[in-house]
Amino acid sequence: MASHPGQQESAHPGTPRALSFDSVAAQYATSRPSYPPQLFDTIEELTGHPLDGRRVVDVGAGTGIATRLLAARGARVLAVEPGPAMGEQLREALPDVPLLRAVGDALPLATASTDLITYAQSWHWTDPARSVPEAMRVLAPGGALALWWNIPDTTVPWIAEQEDRLARRLDAHRHGTGLRAPRLITEADPALRPVRRELHWTRRVPLDQHIAHLGSHSYVARLGPHRAAPLLDQERTEVLRVFPGGIVEETYALHLTVTLRRADP
Repeated sequence: MASHPGQQESAHPGTPRALSFDSVAAQYATSRPSYPPQLFDTIEELTGHPLDGRRVVDVGAGTGIATRLLAARGARVLAVEPGPAMGEQLREALPDVPLLRAVGDALPLATASTDLITYAQSWHWTDPARSVPEAMRVLAPGGALALWWNIPDTTVPWIAEQEDRLARRLDAHRHGTGLRAPRLITEADPALRPVRRELHWTRRVPLDQHIAHLGSHSYVARLGPHRAAPLLDQERTEVLRVFPGGIVEETYALHLTVTLRRADP
């Protein structure tokens, strides 16, 4: 792999869409949900390999939420992130993790150079017609591509109500990428056979953190602070009715897709 601890190279710096989180990078780092241990257990089950010692490229690494957890499982992680501010947050939190400024559509990495490529909340920023072939090129035979998203669990009534409110106010508010991922992968390469899993988990956070989490999403950040403020104020009022003590129970359906690269004959 093409970087060294603490180094940030500049290659294929990304598109404006990929850079949309830079304005809320610090907020993203402190408010976004993490991922449960069963996610990584499931990845190990589906790939047939422990993460310990595996070469992993975490694409769209952001502030390093997934990167940190992968490294904690013993993986040898290279973080790939196009956003300067997001990358700076990652560098501060994980100074020993190599950091490469690039995007998944054009990975400046050697062919067959890694065992696992991960996209945590980020694959929908790529063009699958480019990112899928790039992943298969960079993966060693028998390697795997793992994509996942924390999706608000709309089987929980208050979450369904919040999602409906946001959908009415934000045209771009969508959470369907995790469901579409297998189809998009197969369209990019009909020979691939992605496998999907859905995991459920919950976190309890202060109301301020829940509101900051909403504000860190691209569809809210793009509004700018003045236009976003009334929307977030409304959500604060609505959520406080459900959780008057100020501690919010967020429930997620975690959508995971794992695709194996065929071993050479």
